Amino acid sequence: MNREAILADWEAHPMRRPRIEKVTINIGVGESGERLTKAEKMLESLVGQKPIRRKAKKTNRDFGIRRGEPIALKVTLRGEKAYEMLKRLLAAVDNKLKASSFDKHGNICFGIDEHINIPGVEYDPEIGIFGMDVCVTLERPGFRVAKRRRRRHHIPTKHKLTKEEGIVFMQEEFGVEIVEG
Repeated sequence: MNREAILADWEAHPMRRPRIEKVTINIGVGESGERLTKAEKMLESLVGQKPIRRKAKKTNRDFGIRRGEPIALKVTLRGEKAYEMLKRLLAAVDNKLKASSFDKHGNICFGIDEHINIPGVEYDPEIGIFGMDVCVTLERPGFRVAKRRRRRHHIPTKHKLTKEEGIVFMQEEFGVEIVEG
């Protein structure tokens, strides 16, 4: 489907218009201790909510990582907070995303090399510089039936998002420019 056909479909059927379910921000520090604590402090001040620590799944002697040791941070944003944060995160990458950043279900993942590229964030020598991964999960209204506890049901293929719809949504909602590469 082309852009005009997708937009016409959304106008005719409002329940087919996508929305942001959640924005997940991950920081992989690679070690526990002081560096992880600094990253946690930085992420909490950036987002405004407390991140959770993620543990190593396997032991890797080359990197000095033990299984079960906390080495990363994750925070999940939903609702209006997710929209506002996503606007700031997209500004850090100049509102440009690669077409390969979209998966077949319209979800988007992109990376930010340095957190100081985000507008409104200043460099603090006490904390240092951290990179992060941002994952945006898109859904249509009605996806709750697949997740609810009672009378859970399958989402038909026709109601699932496509890569093209995810691209059109990001262009319309956030003015994102899609670059090839």
